[in-house]
Amino acid sequence: MNSINCCVIKIGSNVLTTKEGKPDLERMNHLVSEISNFHKKGIKVILVSSGAVAFGRKEISLPEKLNPVLKKQIWASTGQIELINKYKSLFEERKLQVAQILVTKEDFRDRKHFLNMKNCVLGLLSQGIIPVINENDTVAITELMFTDNDELASLSAAMVDADTLVLLTNVNGIYTGSPDHPDSELIRVVAQDSEELASYISATKSSFGRGGMLTKLNMSKKSADLGIQVFIANGKQDNILTNILAKDTDFTYFEPKKAKQSTKKWLAHGDQYFKGEVIINQGAKSALFDQKISSLLPIGVITIEGEFKKGDILRISDEQGNRIGLGRAEYPSKTALEKIGQKNQKPIIHYDYLYLFHHE
Repeated sequence: MNSINCCVIKIGSNVLTTKEGKPDLERMNHLVSEISNFHKKGIKVILVSSGAVAFGRKEISLPEKLNPVLKKQIWASTGQIELINKYKSLFEERKLQVAQILVTKEDFRDRKHFLNMKNCVLGLLSQGIIPVINENDTVAITELMFTDNDELASLSAAMVDADTLVLLTNVNGIYTGSPDHPDSELIRVVAQDSEELASYISATKSSFGRGGMLTKLNMSKKSADLGIQVFIANGKQDNILTNILAKDTDFTYFEPKKAKQSTKKWLAHGDQYFKGEVIINQGAKSALFDQKISSLLPIGVITIEGEFKKGDILRISDEQGNRIGLGRAEYPSKTALEKIGQKNQKPIIHYDYLYLFHHE
């Protein structure tokens, strides 16, 4: 396990709520105390916190028949005020300041937005301010929603080049079966070459959040692939962050691969943001996966689908329809279509802006 210098800590809904669905203020206070101790040790912390809907539900009761999306928007928008105010007062008691950043998937899709957001977060950290990032639920529509805050936390860790991602939930980590089953064992380490673990995990979602353990697994593996070490641990447990730092508690640890460039970290999460698709031939596919560094040239392109402009994210697939990777378009779709199959052309995707799936 590597040392922790900059980490994203995600606190799940079930950590911040009681069994009755009310905000667990005692737990919140304890975790703020632990994060403050991280700060004192010189560790930069970005906080991704669930709980806004639970806070809103406590404040406002809504008719059963009301549209579920509207209900969530109302609870999230009112609860967000309660949540951030509580964090503000708890951190102020420890002489620390917080800043709120509300985002949608659109902010991660556009490279300019992404870099502006990154600069803002890094600026806050440089001034000793703790950024609290959350989804802007009030404007996010279904197709632009994050799967849950695990995805947002994973994206945030990639964005700021964090070395560590901590996902706090209400169990000790990933088990070989249901955590409640007596025969289930905690998976303590997920090595870089670990076999598929999804079969162990039930699709059950938490009572207050959108996602479940499967999302945590997928986001953890993606983060580890980008060079970020990941801990899934029990946020209901006292001193959990201190014990993670001391490696003296139960958790599931994902071994990180070699760190990727920041541009490739941005692209790695772009599978839902791509604007067009490039289908390439076998020769181009072999060249991309060769040990020699290669960009994607028009001569290897069979077809192009969708309309895109320079700078948009493109998905790369082979002739059999297998997804190969993602890249940033070096020119718009109209120009790209004109260059298909031609020799001696500039790359449609430069290697510096190319991310290949399951490949170093």
